Amino acid sequence: MTPSWLLTLDCADRPGIVAAVSGFLAGRDGFILDSQQYADLDAGRFFMRVEFKAAGAPLDTDSLRTAFAPVAESLALNWALSDAAAQPRVVIAVSQGSHCLNDLLHRRQTRSLGVEIVGVVSNHETLRPLTEWHGLPFTLLPADKTAQEAAMRERFEALGADYLVLARYMQILSPALVERLAGRCINIHHSFLPSFKGARPYHRAHERGVKLIGATAHFVTSELDEGPIIEQAVERIDHRASIDDMIRIGRDIEAQVLARAVQWVGARRVFLNGLRTIVFR
Repeated sequence: MTPSWLLTLDCADRPGIVAAVSGFLAGRDGFILDSQQYADLDAGRFFMRVEFKAAGAPLDTDSLRTAFAPVAESLALNWALSDAAAQPRVVIAVSQGSHCLNDLLHRRQTRSLGVEIVGVVSNHETLRPLTEWHGLPFTLLPADKTAQEAAMRERFEALGADYLVLARYMQILSPALVERLAGRCINIHHSFLPSFKGARPYHRAHERGVKLIGATAHFVTSELDEGPIIEQAVERIDHRASIDDMIRIGRDIEAQVLARAVQWVGARRVFLNGLRTIVFR
């Protein structure tokens, strides 16, 4: 396949950003395959994602980064340039629920996830057989909370991971770990946030007689279930749905929503924008 690159950036909005980027690429015979941009007029921020390939002489990542650095400095950009084929490395944290992990591992097996899963950590042994059947290392975390987080952090760093995905990991991370992984930790919540935050959302939703249930994938922050939302989905139900029905339907939604969030992050389509995200779908 012809190599291609991804350039992502955000900055204070101002005239000339698109011209500077496209001019830089044109000057190096870069052929733009896909380009998306968004100006948040309220926040005064500009976001851009560009995928391009070489139309003439071969290009290489290091040379492109070096050449683009002065452009980025002149515009005060937060930016990253990477080989589009390079997949972010992901560690998955789970407890005992298997539906989200199983879905992610199946997508990995069929090469449709867009990230490289490098390991699974858990506070239970339950999902070791599933993990190891897929040929991935499984790490059982200690029961003690402090030791548990230390072991998780050590494993994350040893595996050279870029993101931690909480695939129904039923533990609350400490503020210190959340801060360390800011913008790099993704959670799936079995509710359509901000409704029914916290534990037992299906039970509380059933008590209220809701007609829509859903799931939310979001970045983890120190405020429980308040992080920037990446993706959500809902399913319509009616008065006949029991709590078990809601949980069964909800599990399907959770798996789909988390997979989409992981895929978009892997494709560098997600940008943090304060309490919100920009997602170039």
